[in-house]
Amino acid sequence: MSRIYWIPSSSSPYDFPPLDMALTYPDGLLAMGGDLSPERIMVAYRKGIFPWFSDDEPILWWAPTQRMVLFPELLHISRSLKKTMKKHHFTFTMNQAFSQVVEECAAAYRPEQDGTWITPEVHHAYCQLHQYGLAHSVECWDEGELVGGLYGVAIGRVFYGESMFSRVSNASKISFVYFVKQLQRWGYEMIDCQQHTDNLARFGAVEIPRQNFTSLLNTLCEQSLSHTWQCDDNFTTPSL
Repeated sequence: MSRIYWIPSSSSPYDFPPLDMALTYPDGLLAMGGDLSPERIMVAYRKGIFPWFSDDEPILWWAPTQRMVLFPELLHISRSLKKTMKKHHFTFTMNQAFSQVVEECAAAYRPEQDGTWITPEVHHAYCQLHQYGLAHSVECWDEGELVGGLYGVAIGRVFYGESMFSRVSNASKISFVYFVKQLQRWGYEMIDCQQHTDNLARFGAVEIPRQNFTSLLNTLCEQSLSHTWQCDDNFTTPSL
């Protein structure tokens, strides 16, 4: 049996093993331990690694052999969703309720998961990233009530999606569509979706080999963008 690489909590944020040391079962488990300091998380993302673990586990770091990504220009919006979008008049903001969005994502029911990976430790870590201007949220409002949203981390021309939630039917899907459109206008070229889900596949996300993914990161993360994290005027338009 292969041994999992252990990262001491006092080690350098750069202390990750080569990606080819990741286990094939469970797919992509690369290392355990370390901490969730902003520095370590950002180093991990640049290398194609992300944290994902439960409350009763040590910090687990993953680099799957196949990575689910969405190239914004390939976003697919089904006819039924387009019709739904015309019926709703949600309003959107960015970075106005980051902590609340993370809380809602943690509380969201997901039939394919037992509990949530967004532990209090994870919540605190991403709020720190948000304070440093590295993590961002999109909020979907209906008459002043937060009904959907998503959050993630931006590096260069890559947005690393973490989680989304919906308290009203389709709120998260509509938020996702508008946000992808916004990212495309700003010049982002790839959205990391981490792992395959049927829902993401319906939006046009595809799986690419880990080597291709890290190669893209090496290029896109070094290409800086300059923009303000706020919605363009046409971001709130219900029709596409």
